[in-house]
Amino acid sequence: MIPAPFDYEVADSVEHAVELLNAREDSKLLAGGHSLIPLLRLRIARPALLVDLGRLDSLRYVREADDRLAIGALTRHHDLQHDPLLQEHCPLVSHTAGLIGDPQVRHRGTIGGSLAHGDPASDLPAVLLALDAEFVVHGPDGERTVQAGEFFRAVFETALGPSDVLTEIRVRKQGPAGWSYVKFTRRAQDWATVGVAAVVRRSNGSIEEAAIALTNMGPTPVRARTAEDAFRSPGDVGAAAEVVAAESDPPSDTGGSSEYRRHLATVLTRRALGDAISK
Repeated sequence: MIPAPFDYEVADSVEHAVELLNAREDSKLLAGGHSLIPLLRLRIARPALLVDLGRLDSLRYVREADDRLAIGALTRHHDLQHDPLLQEHCPLVSHTAGLIGDPQVRHRGTIGGSLAHGDPASDLPAVLLALDAEFVVHGPDGERTVQAGEFFRAVFETALGPSDVLTEIRVRKQGPAGWSYVKFTRRAQDWATVGVAAVVRRSNGSIEEAAIALTNMGPTPVRARTAEDAFRSPGDVGAAAEVVAAESDPPSDTGGSSEYRRHLATVLTRRALGDAISK
């Protein structure tokens, strides 16, 4: 199908983008376009104005910021996958970026676009939730920081307002932590039916900290706190896997029933925690 008519503006700065968004009620940001363009073609999205961020190279970077890494929101998945700082200090993000879609998608899609879209089947939101990431947002009232746990509100709904621009993602350096992200897809390059991100930090042979987050197990990425507690105390992978779906609300759709997703979450949690422990 052909998209409905819309106006088009190219932002020459973050402030310009905020100004353009604030000037029109029904405006949308265009980053990589892999989420928005199909919606435009189906006329599910019918914005009056598209604001293109594609020329803002200042939002493409990965750099150190004390004990964290700062990632520009327009950094492409391919660049995340191959970035040496991420590979050294936060390999979970690098690894997961390499699992997204196919090479064409990874060369165009951006981390900021994926997060702002708010699709619970996306891989990076759950990973960044497990990493307790922070998101830097610019809006009409200036800059603010939003925790990953507060950013995702509902299906395709985030803490971003209509005139806000996500500019940076900050993640703590993983250090000696073990990590894993595993997902099940019906076909290669599909969205995840279910995915599990796990981060395990140990001290003197005991579990010091564990983080588990789930993809496509609810209207937002899900932090599996009950499973984290079950794993931290006895260090029991089986106990964590059995309760991992306790706080989730998995959908039933063409990808599988809610019961099937709960089963997958149990199986994948065993794999993810086992993989994280071994690293």
